[in-house]
Formats: sequence, structure tokens, C-alpha cells
Amino acid sequence: QVQLVESGGGLVQPGGSLRLSCVASTSDFTTYALGWYRQAPGKQRELVATISRRSGGSTKYVDSVKGRFTISRDNAKNSVYLQMNALKPEDTAVYYCNADPILHRLLEEWDTFTSWGQGTQVTVSA
Repeated sequence: QVQLVESGGGLVQPGGSLRLSCVASTSDFTTYALGWYRQAPGKQRELVATISRRSGGSTKYVDSVKGRFTISRDNAKNSVYLQMNALKPEDTAVYYCNADPILHRLLEEWDTFTSWGQGTQVTVSA
């Protein structure tokens, strides 16, 4: 089981930026595809972005963040990042990362995952 620790959240004004980080405790990080998810108050958790196993790998984004958020990974640091620009109040949520060897599961079966980190709170407010 991969342990994941998210960080980098905070309070930011609309239009601002944040960079989230997630460190994985595993010796075979390169065998995992990675994803970021978020859960806003009173709402279901949703997929935000995914990245395939290799550095610079293929990425996918939910439509609401396309052009504003960028997911990336550093396999040497066992880390995945989410650069968030032009933040909006509706981006307010707890953000989580997760990992799976199969990208399809991160895209289509993540709602069956039972292991999640503590997440990091992002609040966008004036």
C-alpha cells in the first residue's frame, strides 16, 4: 500500500496561485500513475487531474481546470505536483492525491478506492 502525504494548501485570493505537493512512500514510484482529486464542502469528491507513469507523461484534466491547473511528477523525488493558477472560489476544497499502477483505475474506478491521505485544504476567498 502506497502512503501519500499532501501539502501546500492554504488561503489565497481569487486569481492567485498555489502549488500542491504529494510525496509517496514507495520504492517503485515509477510504476504508479498518479491523480489529484478534490472534495468541496457538501459535495462529492471529484477527479481533477491525472498523469501517467513516466516523467512528462500524458495528462488529463477535468474541464473546469483546463488551462489553469498543471499536474507534473518528479520520479527522483517520489512526488507529484499540482500547479494551480487563476484560482476561483469554486476551487475551494480539500485536495487529495492517489496512486495506482493502472491509469484507467485512477480515471474510472477511483470512487472505489478506500485508502486516501489526509488531504490539504485550499481556500480561495477575498
